[in-house]
Amino acid sequence: MASEAEVKPLKWKPGPNIGYTVHRRPDGGMHYVFTDLSEATLKHWREFSLEHLLESDRLTRNLYDLRQIAQVPAEAVQYAVELGNDPSVRNIRLAVVVANEAVRQAIEEIDALTPPGNLEVGIFTDLVEAEAWLNRPLTLLV
Repeated sequence: MASEAEVKPLKWKPGPNIGYTVHRRPDGGMHYVFTDLSEATLKHWREFSLEHLLESDRLTRNLYDLRQIAQVPAEAVQYAVELGNDPSVRNIRLAVVVANEAVRQAIEEIDALTPPGNLEVGIFTDLVEAEAWLNRPLTLLV
């Protein structure tokens, strides 16, 4: 786990009409909570994520809480696939918490369209299970 001094500052700033929040996890990764996937939300998330990828320098654990999302629009899938294929993406462990089968299927589609080795994706319906999976040693990624 990263020490307090090693945790990078989070350069996320809320914008008008965006439906997500993000904060740093104790291990240095990020915890996203989405309440909607509107166009404004997706654009804000894409820009933030691209900026963050430029500074990515180590193995990372991220948690996406999508339990409040009923359906994932095609634009969200497109953006996620674009980010998953970015050359800056390396060895990210990503836990996604969902509440329904439609969202699960969208995450599986994104995972299938992402090059092997970029992301290790786990899909869960329980936040505690997702956290336990994320907290496995990162050496298992390699």
